[in-house]
Amino acid sequence: MVRINPLADALKTISNAEKAGKRQVLIRPCSGIIVKFLSVMQRHGYIDEFLKIENRRSGKLIVNLLGRINKCRAISPRYDFKTKHSEKWIGNILPSRQFGFLVLTTSYGILDHQEALKKQTGGKIIGFFY
Repeated sequence: MVRINPLADALKTISNAEKAGKRQVLIRPCSGIIVKFLSVMQRHGYIDEFLKIENRRSGKLIVNLLGRINKCRAISPRYDFKTKHSEKWIGNILPSRQFGFLVLTTSYGILDHQEALKKQTGGKIIGFFY
């Protein structure tokens, strides 16, 4: 079976493990965009550390959970995020302005929406978590 969106599968796996009360979750396959998305989540304290296991295929990730994630999802299609329309997207996707993060792919790399606004750059929305 071919996976259409590995990022969406990984985030759904994390969300399901959080709801079940698990402390660790195994994610496979692993890709660079998943690792960068998880590093944004780790930087904001939503997950603990994660370990990348290389094998001959695409690799695996073991993520240690903290129990802070309410919802994390990928957004498809990847909509444009412009700084002048940022409040519209934040209001439509997140439950509150002070709660949660949009994750964007920008020319500076993968950032959350607050870092993108500080750098005055837009990009494509790849997902969110809160």
